[in-house]
Amino acid sequence: MLDMILAILATTAQTGDPAAAVHAPGGAPVAQAPAALSPAPPALVAEPQDATGRFTTALEVRPILAATRSNWIHVREFQGQDLLYVTHLWSWRCGLAQIRLSVNEEEPEVWPLPACHLDEGFPNMIKAEDGMPYREYPLGSVQAVTVELTYDDLGTETLNFGRNGQPQP
Repeated sequence: MLDMILAILATTAQTGDPAAAVHAPGGAPVAQAPAALSPAPPALVAEPQDATGRFTTALEVRPILAATRSNWIHVREFQGQDLLYVTHLWSWRCGLAQIRLSVNEEEPEVWPLPACHLDEGFPNMIKAEDGMPYREYPLGSVQAVTVELTYDDLGTETLNFGRNGQPQP
């Protein structure tokens, strides 16, 4: 198996094409790399859970998000589009490791979180350079949203929402 991996890497280095066929000595095919290789997602690591009063850990953020579930997402119709907002989740992101969202039961996608501003007085603040906490979809297309949160202690929570932004059973 190691020989096969090394052969794939060698062929990729020579051709620049990870999808190129690799052959063993004598010309027999050994392996064919997938057409598109994507890097493995970074492994999530649990963070220490010391209550600091700054709301930067799952210990501090989980109760707030539990009490405010109906604010996790919002769908807004604007200029002929649906805008799916995650502003509330971004506001408590310092206690989160990852947000994954599925729209209309599609495969969940990781929505990148901006960095926490730990060196500032309000580490969870959203700055202009953090980007915008929404994505655009065709008007009327967002009917259901599933949110999968991974807290920074690696605990998880999944909720389903209707278009109105309210949690569904």
